[in-house]
Amino acid sequence: MRLWQGILLGLVQGLTEFLPVSSSGHLVVVEALTGVKTPGVFVEVVLHVATLGSVFVVYGRRLWNIVLGVAARRPDDLRYAGLLIVATIPGGALGWLLHDTVERVFHTLVLVGMGFLVTGIVLWSTRHRSGDRVRPTAGGALLIGAAQAIAILPGVSRSGSTVSAALWSGLAVTEAAEFSFLMAVPIIAGAAVKDALHAGIDIAAIGVVPLAAGFVVAFASGIWSIRFLVALLRRGRFYVFAPYCWAAGVLTLVYARWLA
Repeated sequence: MRLWQGILLGLVQGLTEFLPVSSSGHLVVVEALTGVKTPGVFVEVVLHVATLGSVFVVYGRRLWNIVLGVAARRPDDLRYAGLLIVATIPGGALGWLLHDTVERVFHTLVLVGMGFLVTGIVLWSTRHRSGDRVRPTAGGALLIGAAQAIAILPGVSRSGSTVSAALWSGLAVTEAAEFSFLMAVPIIAGAAVKDALHAGIDIAAIGVVPLAAGFVVAFASGIWSIRFLVALLRRGRFYVFAPYCWAAGVLTLVYARWLA
């Protein structure tokens, strides 16, 4: 892997993991357009760890307070942790059951393009959504979890789906983002662990410098994208990514048709 490839992959992972535009879809498109390929899944594991670090930088104190609250058996923290667990179950279960199927169709550009279009529709639906709840109900947590489960499909944004579902369930914008990103911790960590079990570690074949560059870029851009997204949410402009997703969807479908 060359230096520019490491930087490109890190930037794509860091930005699209948290912005509501689908990291999986963008990685598939970038690979198709540039021919960037890496041996095994070790690079993906490293980049996932980098973006997990981004979440810890922005929300680490909040997560640690929840952990301490659960240990101290504080009711509010116990309830919030329970809601995070409830929201994680649908995605984890569906990912486990449909992993092989999703993996087979993961690089299908037509599905990626359709996923982009669906994401745009979901984002546009939040234009007039504004709640005041600081945490979801149990039903709301299930709705957010179901949105995360659907986002296993390529082109469907995890953050876009979960934040939208959180807004639909009545959460205030800042709390919607916080819940979405905190529930991403076990998902990202689980994906990293799962990929690590199958990773063929050959750093010499990948290159230390490109790998390190990709990690740093993914980590830094991940922090920026989380904060940028929260700022847009506070201004009520989460939906502005919808036209981009529609354009990406149309262009991806046209490109897929051209390749056919």
